[in-house]
Amino acid sequence: MLKLRLARHGRKRHAYYHIVAADSRAPRDGKYIEQIGVYNPNTDPAYIEIDFDKSLDWLFKGAQPTETVRAILSYKGVLYKKHLLEGVKKGAFDEKVAEERFQKWLQEKEAKIQAKRDKLISDSEALKKNRLEAEIKVKEEKAEMLAKKFAAKAEAEKEATEEEVTETVEAEAQGETEAKVEEPKAEVKTDEPAVEEKAEKEAKPEEPKAEEKKEDEPKA
Repeated sequence: MLKLRLARHGRKRHAYYHIVAADSRAPRDGKYIEQIGVYNPNTDPAYIEIDFDKSLDWLFKGAQPTETVRAILSYKGVLYKKHLLEGVKKGAFDEKVAEERFQKWLQEKEAKIQAKRDKLISDSEALKKNRLEAEIKVKEEKAEMLAKKFAAKAEAEKEATEEEVTETVEAEAQGETEAKVEEPKAEVKTDEPAVEEKAEKEAKPEEPKAEEKKEDEPKA
């Protein structure tokens, strides 16, 4: 019995898969008949690459897909195309109508996929914007806290400086007051020697002046 299934590749916790056609009796990751696609669930949305015609051909040959592969084939439109072609074989409609229906479905599917991608991009950008705004808000709050801290420190230093200056001025004023109180009065200096000299002079009688010799005094 033929199976369409996944063959695991990649490293632990980061595996990707090959979509293969294989004998159901073969080991899961063992030998296969043909690879028809790749499935990588590690991306968002998941990356799927598939050979549409080969997948359709294997389905018509009776290959049974696993649940995961069936979901992948449905997502890519392979199962819907098989259904339309079976309708053509039964005579329900012709190939032209089948192709028109498939193209319409494909366009709608692409529109949905694109809408999902746009939403993912929009959500990612919104998330980045919110994170950036949150980071800016945190930075602003930190800056505001630092500014308040520095302002408080500056105010405290200013008050301490003012108190120190006030204490210094008061101490100097108090020292000047004490010095002024303890300072002895200056003695009034008198010109005692000058006074005594004047008194002695006044007390001393004036000596009589020698009489001037007269020119007419007769010679002896």
